[in-house]
Amino acid sequence: MDTRRTVHCIIGIFVILATLTVVQGQIKRCFACRSRGNLGDCKDPFRFNSSHLLPGVSAEPCASGWCSKRIEGKKDGKDHDLAIERQCLQRSPPDDKERCAEALVGHRKIFICFCYGDLCNSASGIKPSYLLLLIPLVCQMLFRT
Repeated sequence: MDTRRTVHCIIGIFVILATLTVVQGQIKRCFACRSRGNLGDCKDPFRFNSSHLLPGVSAEPCASGWCSKRIEGKKDGKDHDLAIERQCLQRSPPDDKERCAEALVGHRKIFICFCYGDLCNSASGIKPSYLLLLIPLVCQMLFRT
């Protein structure tokens, strides 16, 4: 094993871990919007990211780090029956677990998802912890003979 390659691998691992620390330590944001009907900007599929937003959609700081997506009404029902809202939660769920479930609010049945992380209440995407998978790839590329 070449000493230079070992040093490069260690530097690569350090850079990835430093990036993870910065990403994990920053203030979390949540998408905030509300749409009624199938034509709103807050509906699923949600195709926005923090650099491409429309006037009715914002990426707001969230002190708790917990975001939600709430769906009221039937997805296949009449247009005015459906409402989707994305927002920051003031507090974390009592069990601190990410999940989606049906719930009763008053006499209305809703579908709600809770998630923890930066802009997690959008479509699915890469989470910072997946960056750890890059460490073996970096080492493999550096140690190739």
